[in-house]
Amino acid sequence: MEQLKKILSNIDGKGYKAYKELQGKSFKYTDFELHFFHIQGDPFASPSRLMVSVPQTKAGFPQESYSPKIRETALADYLTRVFYSNIGCTSKGSRGSGKSGTFHIERPGQEVLERTSARINESCIEVRFFAGMPAAGRRILGRQAQQMLLEELPEVVNRSLTYANLSVEELFNHIYRVEDQETLRRQLPLKSLVAFVADGSILPRRSGIDQRPLDKSKAVPFQSPPELAVEFERPNGEPIRGMGIPDGVTLIVGGGYHGKSTLLRALERGIYNHRPGDGREGVVANPAAIKIRAEDGRRVEKVDISPFISNLPFGQQTVSFSSEEASGSTSQAANIIEALEAGAQVLLIDEDTSATNFMIRDSRMQQLVSSEKEPITPFIDKVRQLNRELDISSILVIGGAGDYFDIADTVLMMEEYRPREVTAEAREIASRNPGKREAEGGETFGKINARLPQPGSFNPRRGRKVKIKAQGVEGLQFGKENIDLHYVEQIVEPAQTRAIGDMVHFALRKEHINGWHTLKEVITLLDQIVDEQGLEVFSPDPLRPNGDYARPRQLELAAAVNRLRSLLVHVGKND
Repeated sequence: MEQLKKILSNIDGKGYKAYKELQGKSFKYTDFELHFFHIQGDPFASPSRLMVSVPQTKAGFPQESYSPKIRETALADYLTRVFYSNIGCTSKGSRGSGKSGTFHIERPGQEVLERTSARINESCIEVRFFAGMPAAGRRILGRQAQQMLLEELPEVVNRSLTYANLSVEELFNHIYRVEDQETLRRQLPLKSLVAFVADGSILPRRSGIDQRPLDKSKAVPFQSPPELAVEFERPNGEPIRGMGIPDGVTLIVGGGYHGKSTLLRALERGIYNHRPGDGREGVVANPAAIKIRAEDGRRVEKVDISPFISNLPFGQQTVSFSSEEASGSTSQAANIIEALEAGAQVLLIDEDTSATNFMIRDSRMQQLVSSEKEPITPFIDKVRQLNRELDISSILVIGGAGDYFDIADTVLMMEEYRPREVTAEAREIASRNPGKREAEGGETFGKINARLPQPGSFNPRRGRKVKIKAQGVEGLQFGKENIDLHYVEQIVEPAQTRAIGDMVHFALRKEHINGWHTLKEVITLLDQIVDEQGLEVFSPDPLRPNGDYARPRQLELAAAVNRLRSLLVHVGKND
C-alpha cells in the first residue's frame, strides 16, 4: 500500500499517461492484493480493469458455500451483487473529467448467471471490476486516486468479501434458492414435463424495461389448476407444488390482458435461475426452450425452410433458402429451422409476434387460394410432426385460431391471471364444430440439414483493429457488421452479448470455424470449453481477463452467428 501511495503521489499533476506505470503491477494490502490489468488511455476511454484477490484465510468462506459448481455460480453472483451495492454506498462518485473517480462492476439483473466478475475456490476470492482513474482534463489527480484506492476500496472489499461481515442467512438463502431451481429443472424430464410454475409465483413484471416483480399488492399469485398439479422435492426446502406443463403441444388461451403472454414470458426466462425475491424462483423450463417469432428484414443464409415453404414464384428454391431481407413468414420458418439445427427442444411461440399466414390458413382461404398457389405450409400442420418425429414440444399462446384445438395435447385458459385446464372442453368444442380446413404439407416433417460456416465470411476488424462491442442486449458490433439481436429475446444481460462476440472471435482465431465444422459442432465445442476452462479463456488478452462476461446458451450463440449479415455457409450432411 505504501508503494502504491508513493507512486500516486509522484504522478500527481502529471499527464494522464503516467498512470500506465501501474499497468501489470500488483500491490499487497493488509487483507488482499490489488492487480492492475489495464489502465485506460485517458479519462474518457473505457475504465481501467482491476482485480482484488482475497485469500481464504482472510475471506473465510466455508467450502459448502461454493461446492458443488452450482453453489459456486450462486455465490459468485451474490458477491457481485454485494460488491456493486457497497460501491454505491462507499464511493464518493465522480471526481474529475469523464469517468474519473468511479468504481464499476457488471450489474447483475434478475437472473443468476455464470459470470467472470467473481471467482471462488478453496484458496482465494477474486473480484474483477473497473475504475475510472481520476484526472482533471488529462492531468492526474493523485490525491483523489489515493482516496479511491487506499481508503474506499479496502472498505468495499472488507464489507463485500469477508464472510464474517456478510449476512450468513441471506447468503445461504441465495445459494439454496438457486440450487433448488437447478434441481427442479433437472427433474422435469423425470415427470415428462417441459416446464413448471410453482404456486405463489409472481409472474408480472413492473414494466417492459423493468424486470423486477410487480408489487404483490397489485399481482395475482399463480395457482396451478388441480389437473396439472405436481410436486417436487427440493434439496434445501420443503417439497414445492405447482403446475407442470407436459411434453407435446400446449396451448395457452384466454381473453386479452388476462395473462397469456405474461405466462409465456415467464417460461422463456425459466431457462435461467432467478435471485430470491424475483417471484419466478419456482418457474423453470427445459434449458433448451427457445422463443420463436417473426423477424421481418433479417438476413437468412442457406436454410432449408422447405418443411414450411416451397414452390415460391419464379422457381426460387427453399431447400437452401437465402434472403437479404426475409419476410415475416420466411423469417419465422428460418428461425425455427435454425433453432432445431442448434439443438432446441421446446418452441415457445406467441401468436401476437408471429406471421399470421405462417401460423394458420383457414378453410375459406384454402378454398379461395388453392394449395398449388400457396407456398406456405402453416405451423398448425407441422407442429405434431415436430413432436412425433423430432421429439420437439411446443407451447403456443393462441388468441384467435380455434383450429389449434384439433392438434393440442393440453389447453390452458388464463382468466384474470389464473390458469384453468380446459383440454376436455376444447376437444368437445372441436368435435361439435369440426374444422373444415385441409391439412397441408405432407405426412412428415423431414430432417434438419447441417450447415458449415465459412471462416472467410467472418471479419472482426474495422480498419486495422479488431472491433467487437456489445450494444446492450439488442446488438453486437462485429468488425464492420452490426448484428441485430433485438428479437433474440432470451439474451438478458449485455454481459452475455459481450461474451458471444468474443467467443465467436475465439472460434475464428483457434480455427474452430474452419469450413469443416458444422455450426452445431462449433457452438458445442465452445460450450465445452466454458465447462473445462471458464469464460475467461475467451478474453482477447489472457493477461487481462474480462470481468464482464456472463455465459450465453448455445442457442443464442447460434442465433448471433445466423444474424451476421456477411455469413456464408456450405450445406453439409443431414444430422
